[in-house]
Amino acid sequence: MRLQEYSANGSSVAAAMRSLRTEPADAVCEWLSLADLAQGSERVGGAVVRSAAARKILKTISRLGPHKSAILIEGESGTGKELVARALHTHGPAPGGPFVTFNCSNLVESLAESQLFGHVRGAFTDAREDSLGYFRSANGGTLFLDEISELPLRLQPKLLRAVETREIQPVGSSRSYAVDIRLVAATNRDLRAMVKAGQFRDDLYYRLNATAIVIPPLRERREAIPAFVAHFIEHFNRLFGKDVKLVSCGALDVLCADQWPGNVRELRHAIESAVLMTDSDRIDLDDLPFRHDDANPEALGEPVEAVLQNGGLNLEGGPNGAAIDCAKASSRRCFQMAGWPYSLDGVIREASKIALIRALQATEGNCHRAAELLGVSRYTVYRMLNRFGLGEGRSYRTLRKSTVSRA
Repeated sequence: MRLQEYSANGSSVAAAMRSLRTEPADAVCEWLSLADLAQGSERVGGAVVRSAAARKILKTISRLGPHKSAILIEGESGTGKELVARALHTHGPAPGGPFVTFNCSNLVESLAESQLFGHVRGAFTDAREDSLGYFRSANGGTLFLDEISELPLRLQPKLLRAVETREIQPVGSSRSYAVDIRLVAATNRDLRAMVKAGQFRDDLYYRLNATAIVIPPLRERREAIPAFVAHFIEHFNRLFGKDVKLVSCGALDVLCADQWPGNVRELRHAIESAVLMTDSDRIDLDDLPFRHDDANPEALGEPVEAVLQNGGLNLEGGPNGAAIDCAKASSRRCFQMAGWPYSLDGVIREASKIALIRALQATEGNCHRAAELLGVSRYTVYRMLNRFGLGEGRSYRTLRKSTVSRA
């Protein structure tokens, strides 16, 4: 089965990686080498390409690259919009020209027009000398305006004029200057919704959106995560003088199952932390940083409802080998809170604890099966055990044992 077919189920990506190895069918895979992780991927410039979505974006870049039309890049924060902008510049008609980046959220309201279009000496207080501005600084190359949604409304008509006429007029000057640039804009917000709300000009939006590149979030291209992991490990090995060579299958399961709200940038930071934390040549679950909230109310809703209805816990003859400290768990009542009002966080925490205990009872302490029942990753179960002071399950202890690599 192709790795791409696993993208809907992140926890299966590691299994797909294992199936691609050349070991005998009965071999036990506990560790994956960087070559295993990078299998099926390629490096194009500074980009790691493995998913079908990434290959489609590369194809679009090759088509748009030779032309100087304005381009809008849409995608969540951390998906790699600037990397795509640089690729457009590299594949453009003037790759040797300047690549100028500016984040529109850094515009100073009173100086915004000057920052973009420049000014002449004496145009305003403290204007002691001429300033080119970002447009003229990018002349002969590419101007990348990140977070274009933050551009003040009063400046948007002037930006539209500059894009269409390829001319700008510095503040305080009666002269216009021709600029030979490619404008690439990027946003992590829904510009169409902003247009409907009157927060962004429709004419500028339609001008930019005529040629748009949409970068999907990392959770929609999970098959690329192993290749990203290998790439970042190699990078931080060089940066920190480390020699990390292996990643455990359990750690890869966790990385592939995560939702990654911060996308590739967040994954990069996680691998940076893991490379720094490991004291060997491998990364295991213990080396991964703690991140998101354990509770998943939607996944836990049904078992919690059942617990609330039958009104208590029966921990007698607790789960086999789960090392749960029944004395620390809620004994005979679902909630042990002192009076109203209940805090929502407290209710969710207690309900999560109850659901975890019931899932471990139902699976006789098997953390992996309990995670499946709860609709969360095994790593979340391990963290919940520690969070609620219930100890560590047998599956967790077994998974963390060092295993000799077969790579």
